[in-house]
Order: sequence, then C-alpha cells, then structure tokens
Amino acid sequence: MSSRLNGLSEIAPRYKGILSDIWGVVHNGVTPFTGAVDALTRYRESGGKVVLITNAPRPSAPIAAQLEQLGVGRDSYDDLVTSGDITRKMLVDSGKTKLYHLGPERDLPLYEGLGLSLVAQEEAEMICCTGLFDDTKETPDDYDDLLKNLAKRQLPMICANPDRVVDRGNTLIYCAGSLAGRFEAYGGETMQAGKPEAAIYDAARAALDKAAGSAIDKADILAIGDSVPTDLRGGHYQKIDALFITSGIHAQMFGDPDAPDHERVQHRLDHEDVETVGYMPRLIW
Repeated sequence: MSSRLNGLSEIAPRYKGILSDIWGVVHNGVTPFTGAVDALTRYRESGGKVVLITNAPRPSAPIAAQLEQLGVGRDSYDDLVTSGDITRKMLVDSGKTKLYHLGPERDLPLYEGLGLSLVAQEEAEMICCTGLFDDTKETPDDYDDLLKNLAKRQLPMICANPDRVVDRGNTLIYCAGSLAGRFEAYGGETMQAGKPEAAIYDAARAALDKAAGSAIDKADILAIGDSVPTDLRGGHYQKIDALFITSGIHAQMFGDPDAPDHERVQHRLDHEDVETVGYMPRLIW
C-alpha cells in the first residue's frame, strides 16, 4: 500500500541517488515549482546525487538552457538525460539515412550532425515522431489517415517522446506517444526512445554513477515522476523505487490537487499494477 508523504526528507536518507522527471515535477512548461527545486537542491546538499530524466524529444543541452531560463539552476541537479539523446543514438544505430520527421519544426535541431536526409514520407526509410505539427490546435484524430498510410508502408517509427499528454501551464496537450500508440494500433512498428524503456534509464544511471564517482546500486536509487505509464512503469520495469507526484497529468483523477483522495490514488496504482514508496501532491523537502 502506498502512503502519503509530507516531504522528500522523510525518505531521502534511504537513497544515494535520484532520477527525477522534469515536466510535471520540476516545472509545468511555463512556471518552475520552487518547492521541487528546493527539495532537489537540499537533497544534493545532504550528499545525494540527482539526474533529471525527461522524455523531451530534444538533446540535453537545449533542455538545460530552458531550465536555466525558467529559474531551475544547476544547484538542483548533477546531470540531465533526455529521450532526445537516446533518439539520436537510435537513429545512428539504425543505419538508415532517409528520415521522415513527424513533429514541429522546433524539434529539427534533434538531427543536427547526424548526416541524415529529411525527406517526404514517400521517400522515407524510417519515421521519427517528436510530436504533433501544431499541438496547440491539433489532436491525434487529425493524423489518422497519415498514420494508416505510414503503417501500410511498414516503415519503423522511433517515438522520441513516449509521453501521451503533458500539462503546458494549465492546458493538457498531446505528445508523440499519442501518435505512436495509434500507429501501433494500425499495425505499425515503434521503438520508444524514452521512459518507460530501458535505454534511457541505462543512460541516466551511467550519469548518476559518474556524478557519484562510483556505481550506485538500483536499491539505492529513487525515481520521481507524475506519469503512471512512463515514470512509475519505468521504475517498475527497472526495479527502482518510485515516488508518485499526484498533481501532474493525473491530478483530476484524485480530487483536490492539494489533498488527493488516498483511495483514488491507490486504485490507480493497483489498476496499473505498479508500486510506489509513497506519493505527494507536489515535490517538497
């Protein structure tokens, strides 16, 4: 049974390292969560190491710059790993050079320096999905015909952001995972670059070990996140303890965001067959 925690400090001494989600835990895309930044900073001051792990479909450098602009300083984390980093490796390892980019133009820097040709879908050998072309207006329904046609061609798709939805400010928007899910439903083959799959956790754990100067056992790592399908499922797959932040994308399921209903939280965890060491409305120390 999961229990509500009053702060990270209640369990922090159990762990040598933290793998923390960003969007929904540290900020909402518009505003930083100062309590979360303070909690991670204090954890580091106590000797722990923090690696941020995000399904953002961009390399880590621009995400670090975005964090700085939002007021999330380097005092709160040691390193950063993105699904964009993993996507770049997967693209190189594929050996394919003709790529159809499914996503907004802002994600095009993802391919810089990889020697790829971005082509029309008719010429493509592979698809990389980073999101909707315009996530402020479109929904996955707008992509049914395109996804059906791509699936018929049996082109493999790399999903650079397995998240299905995310809160941008107070608005829920669709992410690449929502399109990848439909692509699979139409018979397409997808490869997930981010959480909950192993590759991004392997990279994040390597970064955690580097920050610590020695290997940290899985039993000494805490994963923090607000998404059951990605953050908590990833912790479950990797056998890493997880802390659930309930005020993120699932907040409406639990009643008052500041006082989530315990039975509703537990029901969702039971339904997804995942376990946590506890839950908090928002990450605080």
